[in-house]
Amino acid sequence: MSSSPRFDRSHTDDLISFLAASPTPYHAVASAAERLEKAGFRQVDEGAEWDGTNGGKYVLRGGAIIAWYVPEGAGAHTPFRIVGAHTDSPNLRVKPLPDTGAYGWRQVAVEIYGGPLLNSWLDRDLGLAGRLSLRDGTTRLVNVSRPLLRVPQLAIHMDRSIYEKGLQLDKQKHMQPIWGLGDAREGDLISFLEEENGIAAGEVTGWDLMVHSIEPPAYLGRDEELLAGPRMDNLLSVHAATAALAAAAHAGDLSYIPVLAAFDHEENGSQSDTGADGPLLGSVLERSVFARGGSYEDKARAFAGTVCLSSDTGHAVHPNYAERHDPTHHPRANGGPILKVNVNNRYATDGSGRAVFVDACERAGVPYQHFVSNNAMPCGTTIGPITAARHGIKTVDIGVAILSMHSARELCGSDDPHLLASALTAFLEG
Repeated sequence: MSSSPRFDRSHTDDLISFLAASPTPYHAVASAAERLEKAGFRQVDEGAEWDGTNGGKYVLRGGAIIAWYVPEGAGAHTPFRIVGAHTDSPNLRVKPLPDTGAYGWRQVAVEIYGGPLLNSWLDRDLGLAGRLSLRDGTTRLVNVSRPLLRVPQLAIHMDRSIYEKGLQLDKQKHMQPIWGLGDAREGDLISFLEEENGIAAGEVTGWDLMVHSIEPPAYLGRDEELLAGPRMDNLLSVHAATAALAAAAHAGDLSYIPVLAAFDHEENGSQSDTGADGPLLGSVLERSVFARGGSYEDKARAFAGTVCLSSDTGHAVHPNYAERHDPTHHPRANGGPILKVNVNNRYATDGSGRAVFVDACERAGVPYQHFVSNNAMPCGTTIGPITAARHGIKTVDIGVAILSMHSARELCGSDDPHLLASALTAFLEG
């Protein structure tokens, strides 16, 4: 196999394991926490009094995790260096009354989350995962990773118009997966999950469940230069940031407090208690300052010197649709992380922020690229502008260039995850 000298396959192998173990945001933060625990971090309770001790700590809330490392000698006004990302991906999520069906088919009622490429969910073997809320107030993570559901496509013989009009999918009528034969019975899906997970009948009172493709991530191509897998938008960044924080915690002399901030609900606007537009990050950083004996003045000084890299996937130039890209900006797979720019503030990057990112890449020996949207195309956005506006901190939008964004299965260069993690590590180390 040919590959660049920078390609650290062990990092990408671990990303494959991370993606496979993280079918939902709740599983993703549990996977990140497990890696941080091995690096010496410990969980702190939001409802308890915090101490000002040094070392690595993290907070878990739903599908979000905030982790930080306080080095020896850090003052109350020491600035933070933050890598922001999000844990959610577009998919199909189970409705409150999940049991439905028609004409002898048993189906699961689902709602469309975010902006998925609907056609990518057709005719795939699908599992079901998420969290169950129990009568005793606890929650249980569940993952049925075997073939359980399928969204069957209509045969071409019954819709010849596809040749002229293309595939037309109605989100309500055409996206309800089947999972068996017979009449729909109320409570059937939840009873199945209780039995599957050793939970007593009737103990589940709430659920946050979502469908996922069970096909595992895999290297692709003659020379395995590519990686295909689910939820790269944006678990690729969550994994890289987790690895970077663990590395920075063992780097020795740090002039900043490195932070991982992985939020939920980016794909539908970030407005939740676990989203980037909620109070979670600000609350954690403020409490960290106060726990170290700081004042409001110390917090203001710390935030004034803080920088955040908002890491999210971006668009690699598509060989079949190159005209949809800016003609002078063509990010390529395995070309290194991308710096994302939009002068209308869909991305938060400005010139001084670019300098911070370039410095990190140069110190890490990592190449970087630029992304801007074609002027005739609308530009997407990230948690970057939200983070900058909500907390008043300098924020830079970066990421990895991929194809098939928002598909059930996306594609990136197999070098790029390691290159991103190396740049993030250099940034966090300052």
